[in-house]
Amino acid sequence: QVQLVESGGGLVQAGGSLRLSCAASGVGLSNNVVGWYRQVPGKERELVATITNRDITDYADSVKGRFTIFRDNAKNTVYLQMNSLKPEDTAVYYCKARKWWTDPRTGYWGQGTQVTVSS
Repeated sequence: QVQLVESGGGLVQAGGSLRLSCAASGVGLSNNVVGWYRQVPGKERELVATITNRDITDYADSVKGRFTIFRDNAKNTVYLQMNSLKPEDTAVYYCKARKWWTDPRTGYWGQGTQVTVSS
C-alpha cells in the first residue's frame, strides 16, 4: 500500500524558514515525479514545485528563488526547503507522487501539513 506522509510544517515568523518532508512507503520515489502543492480555504490547490525522476525542478513564480525541492533516494523522501517565508505562503502543503510515465492527473497524495507564517 502506497503512503505519503508530510511533516515539518508549523508556525514561523515572516522571513523565517521551514523544511517540509514527504516520506514514502510502498513506492520508490526515485522513478516518480513528485510535486508539492498548497491550498488555502476557499481556493484551488496550487502547484508550488515539482521534481522529476531526472531531478529536473520547476517552481511557481511566487516561490522562485525562495523554495527548493530536492530528494534523498536513500531515505525515499522528497523535501521542500522554504526560505524567506511570507504570510501569503500560509497554507496546507501536500505532496503528490506519480510514476513518471503516468498521466499527470493521477498519483498518490499525502494528508498535508499546515504552514502558518505570521507577519
